[in-house]
Amino acid sequence: MEPIELKGKRVLVAGGSGFIGSHLAERLRAEGSAVRVVHCHTPLSFDASGMEVMQADLRDSNACRQAVSGMDHVFMCAAVTSGAAAIRGNPMTHVTPNVVANAQMLEAAHAAGVGRFLFISSSIVYPPAGDHPCAEDDAGNGDLHPAYYAAGWMKRYAEILCRTYAEIANPKMETVIVRPGNIYGPRDKFDSGRSHVTAALIRKVFDRQDPIEVWGTGEDIRDLIYIDDFIEGMIRAFRHPAPHYVVNIASGRGVSVRQILATAMEAGSYGDARIEFQRDKPSTIPILLIDTGRARNELDFSAETSLEDGIGRTMDWLRRNPQVLAAD
Repeated sequence: MEPIELKGKRVLVAGGSGFIGSHLAERLRAEGSAVRVVHCHTPLSFDASGMEVMQADLRDSNACRQAVSGMDHVFMCAAVTSGAAAIRGNPMTHVTPNVVANAQMLEAAHAAGVGRFLFISSSIVYPPAGDHPCAEDDAGNGDLHPAYYAAGWMKRYAEILCRTYAEIANPKMETVIVRPGNIYGPRDKFDSGRSHVTAALIRKVFDRQDPIEVWGTGEDIRDLIYIDDFIEGMIRAFRHPAPHYVVNIASGRGVSVRQILATAMEAGSYGDARIEFQRDKPSTIPILLIDTGRARNELDFSAETSLEDGIGRTMDWLRRNPQVLAAD
């Protein structure tokens, strides 16, 4: 079976104003795709020259049908996301809007005869596994961590829908599920209400906060992947010819919150910062490692950007674009 072609294809990027979607749209343009970018309320953060731009709320079924009309392929990057505090304060904050948008976009794409639909899932679909790296087949082998229960089941449900369209629906629609590590880099969310741990720490160093307050003990372990590496892995996953394909796209390396902060402090030349670990603040699963064997063996993919280079590039981007922090 031949790899799926993107050059010359009409490709929709849903969530094109977001962190992942904006980088993906640029990459697809470079691949020679005819790109349609759909965004909701957030304005585009990049030069969309040569792309079709559409504003739409994907919780509306008519908007979904308009978005997918005439498209060969769909990348579903649109999602409501936030940090640990929001998840703890309102576990449903990620559930209802995402369930509605995911289901309606899949249905609209299927009805429109879209050839292939890629869904960005999450590593939170895995049950707690301690220091055992989670492989693709581990999803569904146990219940989810309480901190991720609602959001994790939301992602699992979308994955079930993807498999249903690929294997049961008539006619079938090919689907790809990508489960990322913790993605970071330029255009990430750096505001205090929505940022994840890496962006939050980079922001605190960039702002020269004194002291730097770190939620939890600093010993939590995460798998970090730089945005350029993730986009490369996602494109390779999309091109895999299997009619239904599930793969982790991550670095395969665990780093602690302390390591992330130390790297950001070095990149920001803020080595004398005072640090306060706040054990009473919301945190999530203590350790989450991801097995990347499938991506390595089937896609010939390995993340190439070191933590030092990735955080350094992100800090340099913030220095060039300080306006992105002005609204917070």
